[in-house]
Amino acid sequence: MKINQTEIKIIQGDITDLKVDAIVNAANNKLVMGGGVAGAIRKKGGASIEAEAVKKGPIAIGEAIATGAGKLPAKYVIHAATMDMSFKTDEIKIRDSSRNALKLAEELKLSSIAFPALGCGTGGFPLLAAAKIMAQETFRHLHNRKTCLKEIIFCLYDQAAFNIFNKGVVSYLEYIIHKLQQGPFCTVDALIEIDGGLVIIERSNPPFGWALPGGFVDYGESLEDAVTREVKEETNLVVRELKQFHTYSDPRRDPRFHTIGTVFLAKVKGEPRAGDDAAGLKIIPLEKILKLDFAFDHKQVIEDYLKYRNGKNPF
Repeated sequence: MKINQTEIKIIQGDITDLKVDAIVNAANNKLVMGGGVAGAIRKKGGASIEAEAVKKGPIAIGEAIATGAGKLPAKYVIHAATMDMSFKTDEIKIRDSSRNALKLAEELKLSSIAFPALGCGTGGFPLLAAAKIMAQETFRHLHNRKTCLKEIIFCLYDQAAFNIFNKGVVSYLEYIIHKLQQGPFCTVDALIEIDGGLVIIERSNPPFGWALPGGFVDYGESLEDAVTREVKEETNLVVRELKQFHTYSDPRRDPRFHTIGTVFLAKVKGEPRAGDDAAGLKIIPLEKILKLDFAFDHKQVIEDYLKYRNGKNPF
């Protein structure tokens, strides 16, 4: 399967045989290569891998470093510390080590990387849980970003582990990609009152009409940051104070697709001016505001705001 342009593969085999840019070692934080995957890498690739790794250690649990791959067909070994010398691991350690291994692969400008089941050998972590954690971090890494990685491989040594990872990773990523990414999408809007009137913008894109300043929440952005950004882009106003008003979730509120919108009361500074994302801007007195035609459910939002402003509970 693919996430954007990156191929995700789950295979059964010996990770030390793979001709990829890097294989990942489920390391301890002192980078001593004893048993499990680490021992197999040292045995086939040579003691030079461990010697180079130990010189770079110890590292924090969850961090990752790279060494040469010795006699292995891979170019690098990325040592991701999933545990300390107690050989115990957990969700956070596996999540951090997965994330930092991928981050290091980007820094090294690698096109392919192969992972074992991190934390599931010496660490004894459940295979299905590790599969889902590593799938989550893979999606997080590849979603909405440019990457040099063309191939990410999960390599499991035995049939039972392969079956669990094959189901866990593929089914989880398919659920995220084909179901969650269909929506609902998060939006934000701002109720900005200036001198007894509400700031509204004329939309330059369909659906056309008047609307409250607002828009979509970007990936990795908080609701507060999103509404602050949208207000600046559409009205030139700088938000100095925010308070959540209400969240609107009727699937029919947006004619384009299913959105869930959180509306904020915003206090601002600056001079209002229509930005590039708006065809126009007006400040309409409250007593005249409901005479206009609005896009989305913004007329209902404004009606609720006027009730709230008059001391009534609109919800």
